[in-house]
Amino acid sequence: MNNELFERANAQYKQKDFQGALIGFTDCLQDAASPLAPGEMGLLYHRIGNCLVKLKNPAEAIQSYTQATADASYAALGTVECNLGMAYASLRDYDNAVAHFERAVADEGYDTPHKAYMGMGNALLKLGKSAEAGVAFREAALDEGNPDPTKALLNLGVCFMALNRPADAVASYESALQFDMTPDVRNKMYASLGQAYVACGQMEQAVEAFERAIADKTYFLSDSASVDYQRAVGQVAQGTSEMTQVLDLSDISGLDVAADGTPLYADEGYQDPFYYDEGYDANVDYPGYVDAYQGDEDRFFNASEEEIEQWSKGLAKQDRKRRNVGLKILVAFIIVVVLAFAGVVFAYTQGFGYPSQETVAKELFADPEGAKGSVFASGLSESSVNTIVDQLVTDSDATVDGVNRSMSESTVYVTAHHEKGGEIVYEVSMVRDMIGWKVSNAKVYNASQN
Repeated sequence: MNNELFERANAQYKQKDFQGALIGFTDCLQDAASPLAPGEMGLLYHRIGNCLVKLKNPAEAIQSYTQATADASYAALGTVECNLGMAYASLRDYDNAVAHFERAVADEGYDTPHKAYMGMGNALLKLGKSAEAGVAFREAALDEGNPDPTKALLNLGVCFMALNRPADAVASYESALQFDMTPDVRNKMYASLGQAYVACGQMEQAVEAFERAIADKTYFLSDSASVDYQRAVGQVAQGTSEMTQVLDLSDISGLDVAADGTPLYADEGYQDPFYYDEGYDANVDYPGYVDAYQGDEDRFFNASEEEIEQWSKGLAKQDRKRRNVGLKILVAFIIVVVLAFAGVVFAYTQGFGYPSQETVAKELFADPEGAKGSVFASGLSESSVNTIVDQLVTDSDATVDGVNRSMSESTVYVTAHHEKGGEIVYEVSMVRDMIGWKVSNAKVYNASQN
């Protein structure tokens, strides 16, 4: 690699000349006089992807990051996969975002998995999968390398509220209280705790939590939280501060949680849902905490290097206050695991799985030959697989038109585009493989015969 070009591009990037850095890294990649050593192609494509993100071009950044993942010798593939997840999330393609976050945490060399778990949890919330999101937030909080597990616990509480489990939300919020946090986040957390207490019918505790939220006079309750506060005050005044039955959440006006579990107050800075890794050096992790969704998507692209450095150093130096937090976290986590297991069983019976039928189909058509060893059912003979592959066209942009799901078998209808023009519709049969799906057959679909 041409080290002079590389260092010049690095300097331009640090000076926020992202266009110049992009040209420099690209020239370095294409310099035929300086062959690339193993891992250097991945490094350069990683840097090019970072430049494109800074230039607000996540679609092209995805292409560059994908090229980086093709270099098996690159030492920061987990970081690249996490960045891919965030880039897809910025485009609201949450399914692909989750898939790349999963690849990031599966990389044993990736030493900051809490970043990917946080991104995964928030993407799953966007998909309305509150139970699965809770499991991801649990993993983020459990990661010993996470300098600030508070937000993971707060988000876990949001998941419980969306799942109509306010008592578990209370346990999660109380666990979060054991850690240091900024006054504004602490006030917001007390307000959320108050709403969870109201949903549990524990009005006296709710009043106490609400009053702690507004005690320093810097925080104002949202309209819905104010309604809950007044309701709790009224119940205490009437001597009915403890309800004998947990209230139905549909009757509680103060839930700052949408029907799909998305926190409505995310744009107020309450959450820090997505992370972005600069990846300045293949052997050094530069954790940059940047909000991808705070009501302003540009936050994902516009955070300065000074912000990133200050943010990461400040969080790393936080002294955690663990007053009996271990048991509370453990209880909350056990509950969310049981809840998630029930959700997984239901999803399994409805024909859902990981990877999904859509993901398997796209992988098959993107590279039929390369997919021989990964997407086909184990019971198929080599000749059967070859017969199926021979009739397929290669199309990385193949469209999944529909899926007929059942617990053990599914049929996927895919439209692929022939390189010479025209479209071909295929009927792809799949069978259950553990929690995922494998291809058992594929043929051209003739609508008139079906």
